[in-house]
Amino acid sequence: MSGAREAVRPLRVLVTGGARSGKSGFAERHAARLGARGLYIATSQAYDDEMRERIALHRQSREAQAFPWTTAEEPYALSALLQEAREPVVLVDCLTLWLSNWLLRLEQEPDAQRLLEEKIEELARAFERAERPVILVSNEVGYGLVPEYKLGRIFRDLSGRMNQRLARSADQVFLVTSGIPLELKALAYPE
Repeated sequence: MSGAREAVRPLRVLVTGGARSGKSGFAERHAARLGARGLYIATSQAYDDEMRERIALHRQSREAQAFPWTTAEEPYALSALLQEAREPVVLVDCLTLWLSNWLLRLEQEPDAQRLLEEKIEELARAFERAERPVILVSNEVGYGLVPEYKLGRIFRDLSGRMNQRLARSADQVFLVTSGIPLELKALAYPE
């Protein structure tokens, strides 16, 4: 053995949980432990006044933090941003909105489901190839009732498959409930 240490690849983290579970706050705190500053990729779109207000509150919250964030508002091109990012850590919030954006854009396409599955796989590959720590935030939508409408069922099913695919690629997976993170997949340290 030459004594040289093998290069450690960047940490990949998936944070999931229900709506208003505290997953974004946890992900932000976790990011602050991984780097001196970060890129915050926000995926929501302001379709109405209420959503514009939510986005503004999120921006103000990030600006008030001691941790310096650069914000990129990007509803679609996550894979490219993950590859282009230069900040020491990247946080994406949230994948559920990203998937919803794509679903609404592609829902009239005859092969919409296949196209969406390709988008998920493209994102997973970008996550795996990222050259810096990446934290992805996603909602766990499968705990509720079966949606009444077809589009809702497609969204629920794709969300579940997306979370499973990204969890396989992640080094750590956290489920956040009532503000408390539970580590579902722990880092494996070499012996």
